Amino acid sequence: MPSGSPHHRWTLVSRVMVGVLSLLALGGVVVALASFAYGRSAARQAFDPLLVGAAQDIAESISISDGAPVIDLPVSAFGLLSLAPDDRIFYAIHGPDGALLTGYDGQDLPERSGNPAQTRYRDGAMQGDAARFVTVSRLFSERAYSGRVFVTVGQTMQARRAMALDLTRRALLLTALGGIALIVSAFVVIRSAMRPLAVLTRDLMHRDPYDLTPMQAGGPAEVTIMVGAMNRFMGRLDRQVGAMKNLISDTAHQLRTPVAAIRAQAELALEDEAQRPQRLDRLVLRTRSLGTLLDQMLSRALVIHRIDNAAPTPIDLRDIALTVLDSRDHELLAPGKDVQLQIGEDAVMALADEISLTEAVRNMLGNALRHGTAPVVVGVSVDGDIAAIWVQDTGPGPPDAVRAALGQRFERTAASKGNSAGLGLSIVAAVARAFDGQMIMANVPGGFRVSLTLPLKQQDTP
Repeated sequence: MPSGSPHHRWTLVSRVMVGVLSLLALGGVVVALASFAYGRSAARQAFDPLLVGAAQDIAESISISDGAPVIDLPVSAFGLLSLAPDDRIFYAIHGPDGALLTGYDGQDLPERSGNPAQTRYRDGAMQGDAARFVTVSRLFSERAYSGRVFVTVGQTMQARRAMALDLTRRALLLTALGGIALIVSAFVVIRSAMRPLAVLTRDLMHRDPYDLTPMQAGGPAEVTIMVGAMNRFMGRLDRQVGAMKNLISDTAHQLRTPVAAIRAQAELALEDEAQRPQRLDRLVLRTRSLGTLLDQMLSRALVIHRIDNAAPTPIDLRDIALTVLDSRDHELLAPGKDVQLQIGEDAVMALADEISLTEAVRNMLGNALRHGTAPVVVGVSVDGDIAAIWVQDTGPGPPDAVRAALGQRFERTAASKGNSAGLGLSIVAAVARAFDGQMIMANVPGGFRVSLTLPLKQQDTP
């Protein structure tokens, strides 16, 4: 099974839980190290005073007799050290010259640099085991004896290690209990936070494949944003499916009559030689009408597709007008009719799709050539923050009662005389709506004008 298979992908809950467990494991290691360090420090603070107390008791028991120190080891000194019964004890008493007066040999005095009256601590070894030593001194200033006597007391560190480990175990136990509680809480909270996703997944799985209606946006802001994006995607998909259905429906409905008429005219032309020229003329007229219908139907399907799939880009409307006139389609559509261009020197920028806008203007021009009065003018203008590309003829235009329906599909006027498919202005209206614009039909001085208006895009100044 490939590695990208859903069976090998971790769920979001498992990923978050792995992250939480990793953080807890790292935190546990840090807490263990900190607890052990704290335990050693606590053990040192607990046992070092016992060593100092024992050493001071021994130092206080020293007296001078006949010019020599006399040592009477007190039982209380060793009673303090007996609080750690499993540890071995070391003691040594040295004179001012470093000579051993009593006790065990083998442990050197600490360096005498600095103040010799200070209590000195050091770590060392006692018969191969780690040990802790402390040295205190007592100053004698008598006629027969003068100088410092140094008392060193040591103890192995088994009790200290046991205390440090005990404190560490207790801290780790509390940390483990807190970690378990945190894991359970995190799991509950994560599952609760992921519940809207589970609900969304269930709704999607049980939804009809043909149901593209918007979904209810509930739950946290992140889920709402995701549902909104899905709804926008389904909206575009619904429009695409609708456009495809309309194209299929329109094709089935609109082509039936002209195809039947073409077939009938062809059959009549074959049967009646006397009427054949008239039949052929009608056949050519029907064929042209069918070609116009197919061209506009495909043009509308192309525009609807690009509206939902092509991102709008800044376009100079003057370039659209020039492109439409440079194609010279109007010379084939209406030979001999005068078509003029009216644009300024300044750019007129708008956000739109170039192909869709070109198709819209081409249909505006074709509509004017079929039903208007020459000369026909293609122009670009600006009114405030509105950019417009328009087509104007010198005729009066359709009546006001007819204009409201001209932007609908397959809407024909009586003046069309079968030469129009009724889709041209519906394409213009669809393009205008797609880019936040309008299609406006109005009488102006000198004739009738159809305009496609769009919000003006201000040019960036350097």
